[in-house]
Amino acid sequence: MNNQKEGRLSFWEAMAYTRRGLAIWWKACPQVLTARGVKQAVDALAPYLPLYFTARLVNTIAGGGTAEEGWRTLAALLLSAAAAGFAQAAANCWFGFVLEGVHYPAWTSIFFEKLLSMDFCDVDDPRTQTLLTQIKQNDNWSAWGLNRLCYLFENLVNAGFRILGAAALSVSLFTLPVRPDSPLVWLNHPLCLVGITVLMVLSVIAASALANKGNNYWANFDGTAGNRAYSFFYFIGMNERFRGTDIRTYEQDSYFETGAEAEKDIETGIGPNSSIASIGRAAQGPMGACFAVSQAVSQAFTGVIYLFAGLKALGGAFGVGSITQYAGALAGLAQGITTLLETVGDLRANAEFLRPTYELLDIPNSMYQGSLTTEKRSDRKYEIEFRDVSFQYPGADTWALRHVSMKFKVGERLAVVGENGSGKTTFIKLLCRLYDPTEGEILLNGIDIRKYRYDNYLDLFSVVFQDFRLLAQPLGQNVAASIAYDREKAAECLKRAGFGDRLTELPKGLDTCLYRDFEDDGVEISGGEAQKIALARVLYQNAPFIVLDEPTAALDPEAEAEVYTKFNDIVADKTAIYISHRLSSCRFCDEIAVFDHGQVVQQGVHDTLVEAEGKYQALWEAQAQYYQKKER
Repeated sequence: MNNQKEGRLSFWEAMAYTRRGLAIWWKACPQVLTARGVKQAVDALAPYLPLYFTARLVNTIAGGGTAEEGWRTLAALLLSAAAAGFAQAAANCWFGFVLEGVHYPAWTSIFFEKLLSMDFCDVDDPRTQTLLTQIKQNDNWSAWGLNRLCYLFENLVNAGFRILGAAALSVSLFTLPVRPDSPLVWLNHPLCLVGITVLMVLSVIAASALANKGNNYWANFDGTAGNRAYSFFYFIGMNERFRGTDIRTYEQDSYFETGAEAEKDIETGIGPNSSIASIGRAAQGPMGACFAVSQAVSQAFTGVIYLFAGLKALGGAFGVGSITQYAGALAGLAQGITTLLETVGDLRANAEFLRPTYELLDIPNSMYQGSLTTEKRSDRKYEIEFRDVSFQYPGADTWALRHVSMKFKVGERLAVVGENGSGKTTFIKLLCRLYDPTEGEILLNGIDIRKYRYDNYLDLFSVVFQDFRLLAQPLGQNVAASIAYDREKAAECLKRAGFGDRLTELPKGLDTCLYRDFEDDGVEISGGEAQKIALARVLYQNAPFIVLDEPTAALDPEAEAEVYTKFNDIVADKTAIYISHRLSSCRFCDEIAVFDHGQVVQQGVHDTLVEAEGKYQALWEAQAQYYQKKER
């Protein structure tokens, strides 16, 4: 393990971690624990009723009971077996439904809800991503963490009810005496009962200790490297970003075959250089020996119980049929106690893997949440100013932005241009308050944006980021970013964004599902079409500020210029900010800000900047050949 080595938790700390984990599951979905608990309770108790009536039936037959007594006992046996079977079937049906249809969504919702409630700057923090990776790899390795807690909860419930049922059936084994005239009367001596009890306690402790020692080999071993390799090589062929194109184009098949063989070694632990060869050796050595001896101790105690019950039956303490009852009950008792102790040990080991989960869930929202509401101005008179703003990403040594001062004129278009990595997207993240400036301040109508309610402030912006996402849902819902939406408005926005012709070709119009993740008749759309849908989403939101961050990167330069020209007519009185490293969008903008290494190095209009020596002119000359039409 990695982070699990920070210092072993004490027993009580581990139990506190466990209680918190169960409380998280109960809050997320009580069904998950309830269905598992009911199933295990039924499974634990179901064998005892038939066992009891089987013993009664054998005693009736062997003891010369009447036929009527035999038939009644047989009927009770059959009814109890049927009732137990029905209860198990019903509990298994419910459990299966929860396991397949509820458990995983509930597990993912725990993390999704946290991530969606976190400040973006904290979600974007590499430390958060590291925690998420660690949680996922712990779960992939052996379901350690919250998922493991569910299985251990099952064991606890099963062990508890197994112990209760066994105790109820076995108590008479110790209270019914051997006949005084029997040579086995010594079995009535208290020391004999003490000896059996001590032997049971010792065997249970030994078996559970050995099993826990074996389980600790798994808990103390880091198998995340193997799982990462397995996930990479197994799923890469299913990833829509690849689909085998790069593999074939660059003849990477030999590499992936080699990687698959390496993954095989990693998974099996057979290869001498495998990262998990040690766990394979442990399974053949001390770990396997611990599990084997644990089972041997349990089976040996079961043999002792059969011997003790048989001797008491010979001494006349009870009928021969009761031997099965007592032997089965005491074996169940021993197994229940063993499982209980093993589970407690597993809970302590699993608590170490809950650390990254709780560390993630305990990340506080660090951004200041203001209380002022933004004005609902019909004239859209909003003014935003960057005042000597500098920004440095957490943990970074360099500044992403440095001393940026700028004021957006209402109703005009601002183009922000520059090479990749010049700070353009960081500028937008600060504008939308996904991050707060490290230095300086951003003002809305003269007031620091941190003083406004966060949700109110975000309502001012419609944004297309360069890494936007469309969902495998109907087209209309993607445009509106909502299940309920205005169909006429959505269709109009698609037409304005240049998607009108494609819309008329779709089989179900706005109800056509994008992609085929959930619908067989879903449509696959190109990158350019996806960006037009994203543009339509911006129009649908109808916010006073429109921000386009590389929104047409998948379009050719001429098509990009055409989209921007049309969009310029649509923007009307809104303030529009275009972020691009291509300059086809700049000629119709009112002002252009040129970024270079996190600073605004030039500012002005296209005609002025293209004539002046500087970064903008260099970019323009380098790109002009691609979007200027050749003279015929």
